[in-house]
Amino acid sequence: MNQLSDLGVQIVTEKQAHVHVSGHPGRPELLQMYDWVRPKIVVPVHGEARHMAEQARLALSHGVPAAVVQKNGDVIRLAPGEPEKIDEARVGRLVLDGDVILPADGATINERRKIAFGGLITVAVPVGEDGEMAGMPLIRPFGVPVEEDRDDFIADATDAAKRAFTPRGDEDQVREAVRLAVRRCATLWTGKKPLVEVMLLQVAA
Repeated sequence: MNQLSDLGVQIVTEKQAHVHVSGHPGRPELLQMYDWVRPKIVVPVHGEARHMAEQARLALSHGVPAAVVQKNGDVIRLAPGEPEKIDEARVGRLVLDGDVILPADGATINERRKIAFGGLITVAVPVGEDGEMAGMPLIRPFGVPVEEDRDDFIADATDAAKRAFTPRGDEDQVREAVRLAVRRCATLWTGKKPLVEVMLLQVAA
């Protein structure tokens, strides 16, 4: 719009007047298209579920013999016989990350989003053969907004990890307790919930 304005074009948007332009056809346009094409089956493929259901109802009321309302992944058989859903296919958005294609809602991309928003904290807890803590937990924050208070935050998070550790406890439960304690500490300091990765390191005597 700024580029058009630089050319001397007067810009009118919904902020200046009651105007709206849509790329979607209205009922009259759809009915005219049905009259032109005279379809035997209507399969709406774009819009929200309520929009597609309403288009199917409109088509049927205008004399189109059949309509199928589907969603992404539905496999529809149009012929022979009555059109119907016969199967489902896996669908979803993909992203190209370097040379690797990944699902946009997969674990890797979700972790990236969490790290980008809240940062990452690694917690290494040394555990002796007797199941007791064999030294101070080592905490390293990455991308956590503590800046000048970094050392104080690490000291506080280290203390939280120590208090959450249960000697000779179930490894998964201990790891989860330490993770939650450190994340709560980070939330108190920053208001964010960073990704926290806890490693229990077995230390030989």
